[in-house]
Amino acid sequence: MMFTDTELKIEGFHALVAALGDVQAEKFIALIQREPFDYTQWQRNLWPDKGIEEISQAAMKQRQAGESMKH
Repeated sequence: MMFTDTELKIEGFHALVAALGDVQAEKFIALIQREPFDYTQWQRNLWPDKGIEEISQAAMKQRQAGESMKH
């Protein structure tokens, strides 16, 4: 399921609050806003020991699992 930008922000905030609590979620958001974040660099370092084929297959399995849960 694809979220609108607003829905994604709301769901993300709810996830942060559920995982961290109100105060720590607010602190996390403040930290993210203060520090520069290079998404491309983060992606390069996310799975350094996996090749593109392995990552692609894992993504396809995840997507198929999500689609089968809808039905």
